[in-house]
Amino acid sequence: MERSIENIWKEGFQKNDDLTAPKIDNLYNQKSIHIIDKFKRMFRNNLIAIVVGSFVFLIVSYFLHIPVMGALFFVTLMVVVFINKNLLTKLERIDQGQNSYQYLKAFSHWIKKQITINKRLSAFIYPIFFLSFVLGFWFNDTEGTYLGERLVNEILIGFPDTYLIFGVPLIAIIMAVLIMGLLAYFGGRIYMWDLNIIYGRVLKKLDELLTDLESLRS
Repeated sequence: MERSIENIWKEGFQKNDDLTAPKIDNLYNQKSIHIIDKFKRMFRNNLIAIVVGSFVFLIVSYFLHIPVMGALFFVTLMVVVFINKNLLTKLERIDQGQNSYQYLKAFSHWIKKQITINKRLSAFIYPIFFLSFVLGFWFNDTEGTYLGERLVNEILIGFPDTYLIFGVPLIAIIMAVLIMGLLAYFGGRIYMWDLNIIYGRVLKKLDELLTDLESLRS
C-alpha cells in the first residue's frame, strides 16, 4: 500500500526530532506553498470576476432602464475590489523563503485581518445593495415617468390619506430602513457564509496543516 505524505512526515519526525530536517521541512514547505498559491489564484480570479461582472451589469442596466442600480452596484463593488486588491498585494509580500510554520502563521494572520476587514465592510455593502435595488426600480423610466411615482399614484388612489415624505410613503421608508438595518446587522454572517462557500475547503486544509505543524512542535 502506498504511503501517504502525512505518514512519511510522521515517520520522519519519529526518527528525528529536529523539525528543521531538510527533507521533512521541504515537504511541509511545498504543501504550504501549494495550498496558499491555490488560495491566491482563487482570490485573484474572484476579484477579476467581480470587476468583469460589474462592468457587464453597468452596461446591461442602462438598456434595462435601471442605470441608477447599475451605477451604485458598480461603485460599491469597485470599492470592494480596491480594498481587497490592497490586501492581496500584502499577501504577495509574505516571504515564502521562511519555514513552513512561519509561512502558515503569517498567512493565518493575513486571513484573519482580511476576514475582519470584509466583515466590517459587509455591514455597509449589503444595505447598499438593497438600496441600489430599490432605487434602481424606483427610477425605472419606461413610460415617461418613474416606476416609483406610478406606484405611489396607484397607492394614493386606494389610500388617499397615505402620509408621504418627499413623495414616498412613510410606511415604505420605515420598511426599507428596517431591512437595511437587518442587512447591516447580519452582514458579517452573510459574508462568512459566502467565504465558506468559495474558500471553505482551502481554508480547512490550511488549518489542518497548521494544526499538524503546531502539534509536531509541541
